[in-house]
Amino acid sequence: QVQLVESGGGLVQAGGSLRLSCAASGRTFSSYAMGWFCQAPGKEREFVAAINWSGGNTYYADSVKGRFTISRDNAKNTVYLQMNSLKPEDTAVYYCAAGDVDGATMREYDYWGQGTQVTVAS
Repeated sequence: QVQLVESGGGLVQAGGSLRLSCAASGRTFSSYAMGWFCQAPGKEREFVAAINWSGGNTYYADSVKGRFTISRDNAKNTVYLQMNSLKPEDTAVYYCAAGDVDGATMREYDYWGQGTQVTVAS
């Protein structure tokens, strides 16, 4: 069982940056792949980025490539999402998730956080 708690969301101007954190409980964090998803009002939850258990492999949605960076610190049981050059269309609730596979679909993740709101003002 893994419990996930996101933090770091907030209001930022377009072009600005935010760093999201997701703290995980449990001793097996390092064995899980981690992902970030986002959900804008009226839209389905969609993939943002994923990282494998070691941090050696990362994957991104085309919409965030070159702007967002996913990373993890297994010693701190934490995964991060560095978000740069933010755009108003990045506004959403951002969720972290843990699973056995670093995939791009929700069904590949077993545990979810409660989400953190990111609002990008134009």
